[in-house]
Amino acid sequence: MIGRGIGDRGCRSVDRDRGPRLPEPENLARSGGSAKPQAALGLPAARRYASAMPSSARRLACVVPWLLATALARPTLPAAAGPLPWFVDVAAPWGLDFQHFNGMTGELYYPEMVGSGAAFLDYDGDGDLDIYLVQGSLLGEGKTLADATVPPRGPLPPRGQLFRNDLVRGVDGRLEAHFVDVTAASGLLATGYGMGVAVGDVDDDGGPDLFLTGYRWAALLRNRGDGTFEDVTAAAGLGAAAERWGVSASFLDYDRDGRLDLYVANYVSYSVAANPTCYSPASRRDYCGPNDFPGEADFLFHNLGDGRFADVSGPAGIGAVASTGLGVVSLDADGDGWLDLHVANDGRPNLLWINRQNGTFEDQGLLSGAAVNREGRTEASMGVDAADFDRDGDEDLFSAHLTGETNTLWVNDGHGQFEDRTLELGLATGSLPFTSFGTAFVDLDGDGWLDLPLVSGAVRLQEAELAAGERYPLAQHAQLYRGVEGRRFTEVTAEAGPPFAARTVGRGLAVGDVDEDGDADLLVSTNNGAPQLLRNEVSAGPWVVARVVAPPSRGGWDLLGTLVEWLPASGRAQRARVRTDGSYGSARDPRVRFGLGQGAKAGPVPGTERGTLRLQLTDGRRLAFRDLASGLAWQLHPREPAPGGRR
Repeated sequence: MIGRGIGDRGCRSVDRDRGPRLPEPENLARSGGSAKPQAALGLPAARRYASAMPSSARRLACVVPWLLATALARPTLPAAAGPLPWFVDVAAPWGLDFQHFNGMTGELYYPEMVGSGAAFLDYDGDGDLDIYLVQGSLLGEGKTLADATVPPRGPLPPRGQLFRNDLVRGVDGRLEAHFVDVTAASGLLATGYGMGVAVGDVDDDGGPDLFLTGYRWAALLRNRGDGTFEDVTAAAGLGAAAERWGVSASFLDYDRDGRLDLYVANYVSYSVAANPTCYSPASRRDYCGPNDFPGEADFLFHNLGDGRFADVSGPAGIGAVASTGLGVVSLDADGDGWLDLHVANDGRPNLLWINRQNGTFEDQGLLSGAAVNREGRTEASMGVDAADFDRDGDEDLFSAHLTGETNTLWVNDGHGQFEDRTLELGLATGSLPFTSFGTAFVDLDGDGWLDLPLVSGAVRLQEAELAAGERYPLAQHAQLYRGVEGRRFTEVTAEAGPPFAARTVGRGLAVGDVDEDGDADLLVSTNNGAPQLLRNEVSAGPWVVARVVAPPSRGGWDLLGTLVEWLPASGRAQRARVRTDGSYGSARDPRVRFGLGQGAKAGPVPGTERGTLRLQLTDGRRLAFRDLASGLAWQLHPREPAPGGRR
């Protein structure tokens, strides 16, 4: 766990000639950066360290002996009578008290069906993951809360809520989150009709800021660094985002200037005041769909570095295309070292914005094969993610779709050309009954291969649930596919546990290690329901976790967009990108993690298996940190480029 735990008494700084010291990671460029271990996974770390490693004059003498002692003392869980479920929902017992309010009043307003996302972030810098949950509001001129079909529960008026994570030791010896609602104390007042959330440090001060999307509403909330936020939307020049219906957003450095820019995926041009009447195939009144409305162009905002953003959508080429964006993910599709963007559009061709390295983008969705499925048909794309699931060195794409369509996995040939391999990979038939939104490539069982969870909820009223008297008849259950050596996926929903059997109107999905044990947990937002916080119970193998941050002198912010590669002493490399975007309307933990599989030689003591963490930064620099131990969370500090170089 980063920066939290045993306190200063357990750690001291020593001179290099006095006492034990950690091996110094070797860098490709000796001045390229530093690495320091944060903790044995699953165990608390020292609250503060003397300095960023390596330093020729200082080492952390306490780290190795402390890791040895605490790792050997880890509690042994009682043997289970049968296979454990992959996940347990701990939202309620851990204090995540929230109820999404979609504002429905029986008018079937389109936004109330779409739903909102959620975010993992460490807003207070204490090293563990806090949670932000996006909230809706009442829809309709003249409507009051008394008109709501399902009255709101919680603070009034309904607002997005921030929960601080105070980790505690449970009765079984494992760390557990204890969530405290700090919305009021933080100064957050997000009462617009929220849809999505993006997380990134826009001012390089080390504190993650929030950008919230919504139905004709948006907000940039600057983290002051003292536990509070301020709304700087207007001052930052982002007011135009509030004039459209934004859903997902991405923070990325598209021009290599060292500052996070902002991409906002907008949906359709819709007005509650002019709500049309639409019908289901059974001639029952139903929610409308994206084809009933004009699409909207997305936004690209360039970070000027002085607290302001400039709308460069037009000059960059982004504003020339109007569509129906629901999901967005950054990736390097063509392997040229510059970040591109893939936008999941609902019922229209997806966009693949290729970065032309001069401030402009070109949509190559159709030319690349990633705009439509193998039959040349558009699909209702909602959630999206990008990762090297087959470990061939490039980033592939996955998108979640509507009932009656398959979800789609496009395999990258390494040059930005994609092939729909959904059928061959075992992802076709099982997805047909579901309308899936949030999804992610993530290694959940620690075997070193990426899995695919999906959360689902219908967008058309379901006749069976209407007949049963459901007030919001859109519920479906989630799905889980296990990746098998990059060759296929096998559905393991039945083994995933009760949370995956529960019928909810699933929308957002965020990935993060909420209990700091090294594996990935899941945060699920539901439309008109309570969130799920799914604790990972299946991961067995050792892990390597990496957080890539700017030097402390620059605020220590997460270097989003960095490509991280784990090269074990033996075996195949794994790659992951530092980012918070992807999925649907949600933001993930920026730390990357690599499962080493049960065959890895981690043993009971962290450090037995060693390898190299290699970085490709967004400014083009490449660095390597060698001879690093597994079973640890590493914090990597790439140093500033030489004078005259780019940030």
